[in-house]
Amino acid sequence: MTEIRDNPQTPPDPSMDDDALYHELVGQTAKADWEELERFFAKGQIVKVDGAIDLVDVAMAMVRDRAERFKTWQEAGQVAPLDTDTARRWAGGEATLWAVVTPPWILVQEADSAPARH
Repeated sequence: MTEIRDNPQTPPDPSMDDDALYHELVGQTAKADWEELERFFAKGQIVKVDGAIDLVDVAMAMVRDRAERFKTWQEAGQVAPLDTDTARRWAGGEATLWAVVTPPWILVQEADSAPARH
């Protein structure tokens, strides 16, 4: 498991080329317990990523400010602020979660649909 600090502030270096940045983000992606994430949910900092898309691709889009790509995922319902019903289910311990931090956001995806490109 990874420890997520109370105030994640250090984003990946945006001057990296895409391959280097992707690998950096993969290295920062880890399983996380709901207990670690719950306080960030309370602050509105959790973004749920659908299993149909690569968690690290979403992180890349955020770091690179690829708004159109991100908007497409949002409109398709594949990326959205974490809803209360899902948070309750995750709190019940029914899911293993993958997370990657892109300050101030924490992107989270259920492990059964974890990133495939790792």
